[in-house]
Amino acid sequence: MPPSATEEELNNLANELFRTFSRIEYSLKSSGFNCGNGDAKANWEKFALEIEPLIATPYSVELKEAIKYIMGEPPKKQVILNGTLEWKVSEPSTNSNADKLLLYIRRIRNNLFHGGKFNGDWFEPERSELLLKHSLVVLKECINFLPKVKKAYSG
Repeated sequence: MPPSATEEELNNLANELFRTFSRIEYSLKSSGFNCGNGDAKANWEKFALEIEPLIATPYSVELKEAIKYIMGEPPKKQVILNGTLEWKVSEPSTNSNADKLLLYIRRIRNNLFHGGKFNGDWFEPERSELLLKHSLVVLKECINFLPKVKKAYSG
């Protein structure tokens, strides 16, 4: 495995993931992948069903590797057990591989955003780098797969 990213590179990857994730959430909501009237929420499950063919048959080596890594080495969920922070293996209950993959990517974002992976220092920097890079690959490919989402994303 090549040497891991520097702290600055990891910070830049995290920033890119947050920005990409925010833009895709907006794009989903504005292009019809939302939960209807009321709170403006992206409907990731509906989106997952539309991109299932992309995930089932990735057309690039980079996407295939990203899917393989995230599905094979999924992020754990941070929990508190008896007053102690711990990591728990928690597989989403869905029959859709695309939905599972997007749930894992949202967990990666949540773990990062809510302090599970970073408290001033990066925890497991090599793994964090791979999760961030692979998440970005998947998100960008998913954005480009559906023209209406791509249009909303590109503005």
